[in-house]
Amino acid sequence: AVSGSDLAARLGLTRTAVWKQIRGLRALGAPVDAVAGLGYRLAWPCEALDAGAIRALLDPALRRRLRNIAVHWQVDSTNTELLRGAAAGARDLSVCLAEVQSAGRGRRGRTWISPLGANVYFSLLKRFDGGMGPLSGLSLAAGVALAQALEDCGAAGIGLKWPNDVVADGRKLAGILVEAGGEFLGPCFAVIGIGINLRLPDDLDTGQPATDLARICVGAMPPRNRVVARVATRLVEALDRFVADGFGAFANAYAARDALAGRPVRVQATDGAHDGIAEGVDERGALRVRHGATLAVYDSADVSVRAA
Repeated sequence: AVSGSDLAARLGLTRTAVWKQIRGLRALGAPVDAVAGLGYRLAWPCEALDAGAIRALLDPALRRRLRNIAVHWQVDSTNTELLRGAAAGARDLSVCLAEVQSAGRGRRGRTWISPLGANVYFSLLKRFDGGMGPLSGLSLAAGVALAQALEDCGAAGIGLKWPNDVVADGRKLAGILVEAGGEFLGPCFAVIGIGINLRLPDDLDTGQPATDLARICVGAMPPRNRVVARVATRLVEALDRFVADGFGAFANAYAARDALAGRPVRVQATDGAHDGIAEGVDERGALRVRHGATLAVYDSADVSVRAA
């Protein structure tokens, strides 16, 4: 712990000013504890995101390709920031990271809770010469890449919940949001946004069952910059394969991690709720659900697992 008076002396501030800064960091979700008689301390070590440290963890070939890694203190959302960049001509494979998101977004306009120092907020811009039609299944391919990256970091028991969640023990660990732009017939682009729970405060209300990397890692918790480097590496590898071979190149890897296959599910589609048994995904990455004698296919829907 560091006392308020020591912090004030080091920073050239009054103790009141230090207290206000601490209060502001706590409001952003920083894990700062006050210890009676001792001062302030972090509830766990927090490594700041650093573009140079991330680049140093990439292999030389990928380092040359990822020339634009931008780390922000705070943005509305990393996806929104890259969408603005894409419209302004940002280069292929631009990466955006932020310590804090003031308006983090999930699928279907949901809010993504973004506490300071607890998560990774990562977006990557990928440009395509062709149109948007072949992008079907991109979010699932990105899910496979993300699962592999987290496994590289020591995570165990990873599953993929269609269409964009990474789960462990039935709880959400990470999410993916893919947003496309450009011309429908090409050229076009996709911004692939990834949010990963690294170490969530116990009292944080995420609105659904959630877990974090610290809870499921076998061994030591990996540093944040290493997590980002592994995500970037696996995602770019996956995008190269996706451009060449489409979702088919990921079908087996997705099936091996499919958290819904064979389970009773409730599908909330545009025409209402439907109960059935999930039967994996088709060649485009659409969800297959058996409703009695009928096999339905869903390109877009909300899916929840029903109690057996």
